[in-house]
Amino acid sequence: MGKITLILGGARSGKSSYAEKLAKERGGDDVIYLATSEVKDAEMQERVVKHRAQRPSAWVTIEAPRNLTQPLIHARAAKVVLLDCLTFLVANYLMDSSAPQDDPFDEPSDDPFDPQIETEVLAELDALVAYVKERDVQILVVSNEVGLGLVPAYALGRAYRDLLGRANQHLARHADEVLFLVAGIPMQVK
Repeated sequence: MGKITLILGGARSGKSSYAEKLAKERGGDDVIYLATSEVKDAEMQERVVKHRAQRPSAWVTIEAPRNLTQPLIHARAAKVVLLDCLTFLVANYLMDSSAPQDDPFDEPSDDPFDPQIETEVLAELDALVAYVKERDVQILVVSNEVGLGLVPAYALGRAYRDLLGRANQHLARHADEVLFLVAGIPMQVK
């Protein structure tokens, strides 16, 4: 039976760096890095290149913006899987369903509060939890805590905050360990 560690924090709190350090400690070179971001512009491409350069070259990288468990099932077994990050995974589902056509601050094309989006996200997380429980693997899941700031002024932002908050709660219930990072310092929550 595997172990789930949820690593939460705000933007630039140090959660990804901490997760990479923890993955190295727990898995050495036997780590799968599960990347959920989608490269849609030059800024994101630059971030991806920088992140890859910081990781050990022996780690296997799998890019999976959705349907996380499928590539894991077909990949070689590893001691540790580092999922970076749940934040992008939730954004991918939300944007697939209701992204504004031209400007991210425009009105969504469809209802961003559609309960079907949450159903899909939680089903994805349930599949991931089942994958971990059936194997001898540790998974470290990085996610942003977005509920500590202001209420977003636009509908898509509010829907995203709500959806990610519920996804974090759902995963935290299944997690063996939950850490919260502030200024690079991890605090044990669970």
